[in-house]
Amino acid sequence: MSYLFTSESVSEGHPDKIADQISDALIDNFLAFDPESKVACETLVTTGQVILAGEVKSKTYLDVQQIARDVIKKIGYTKSEYMFEANSCGILSAIHEQSQDINQGVDRSSKEEQGAGDQGMMFGYATNETENYMPLALDLSHALLRELANLRRENSEITYLRPDAKSQVTLEYSDDNKPQRIDAIVISTQHDDFDEEAAMLAKIKSDLVSVLIPRVKAKYPQYAHLFNDQITYHINPTGKFVIGGPHGDTGLTGRKIIVDTYGGKGAHGGGAFSGKDPSKVDRSAAYATRHIAKNLVAAGLADEVLVQVSYAIGVAKPTSINVVTYGTAKVGLTDGEISKKVESIFDMRPYFIEQRLKLRNPIYSETAAYGHMGRTPETVTKTFRTPNGEEKSVTVDLFTWEKLDYTDQVKAAFGI
Repeated sequence: MSYLFTSESVSEGHPDKIADQISDALIDNFLAFDPESKVACETLVTTGQVILAGEVKSKTYLDVQQIARDVIKKIGYTKSEYMFEANSCGILSAIHEQSQDINQGVDRSSKEEQGAGDQGMMFGYATNETENYMPLALDLSHALLRELANLRRENSEITYLRPDAKSQVTLEYSDDNKPQRIDAIVISTQHDDFDEEAAMLAKIKSDLVSVLIPRVKAKYPQYAHLFNDQITYHINPTGKFVIGGPHGDTGLTGRKIIVDTYGGKGAHGGGAFSGKDPSKVDRSAAYATRHIAKNLVAAGLADEVLVQVSYAIGVAKPTSINVVTYGTAKVGLTDGEISKKVESIFDMRPYFIEQRLKLRNPIYSETAAYGHMGRTPETVTKTFRTPNGEEKSVTVDLFTWEKLDYTDQVKAAFGI
């Protein structure tokens, strides 16, 4: 019997995502001027206020207030009526030095023996139901909000949009786990005030169905066949959504971990990503397991793969590596046997993850909205400035964990 599965996404203007983006902008600036920086930075945003807290070990000094304001401005909080505005919001920094007790477990005289920055388990997932090996419901949820943000910035076809938004997509799957159609779409978008609420709701729903949906179908033609006339649309289902962003809901770093990963498919170890330098395996090992899972599926090993890795704080070698293929493996091996081979292909010690995926670079701001996984690898040049006027341009590779650069090794190891 067919079944339904749902995933959600949130926009860059959602309060939690504002917090994530500020935390990751701080990471990028620290790494740009001191690649060995150790940073764990949390952000809280509320009405007219930003609070920064965390631990840092770095040789560089930053104007954290200006970095936060630049992020808020880029997102689009630039009007006083939003009750949270880039130039006028208060910013309090409570960032202090990293604990030496933690640092001694990470830093080693031999970099190869760098210990894990914390204990815990991390998961990576991939499925061949989409071209980027991501769960389809999440991919569509992200696509809706990316295009909604484009419409907001263009301010031509739809002129009343504000930065805060959420989406949700429900798919119908067949018995053999193949997506058949979109059953329901939920979009809640912040908007300017209207004189008449009923007319406002009618216009927003009409615009999103007649403008947003065709743009998504045109930009992602591989998904166009999933749209149909029977989709149930819930557009701003609570009604008016003028009060939004940090004025409507306090935002915190790390509260959208399922949006950041696989939309409820696979599994999640519980650790957030944003605001953490790559010595924290919550982040680096989650990227590395995605890299493994994606290359295994792309190589034809299985239709669907979940990779788990776990660590003890201060210890380099993982305490476990496990691969689950959900019965879709194309090779005559058990999941346990596959796990052993994977362990021999991918060195999962923290230092080697950092080197393989080039993680000690300022590459994290781009991850902080619309998902850390399923993105397109690219090379960009970014420019950073310190309070004393020092300027530095850095060319970096983004989303290295999405590269299919190990498929040949996987095929050779498994005889595919």
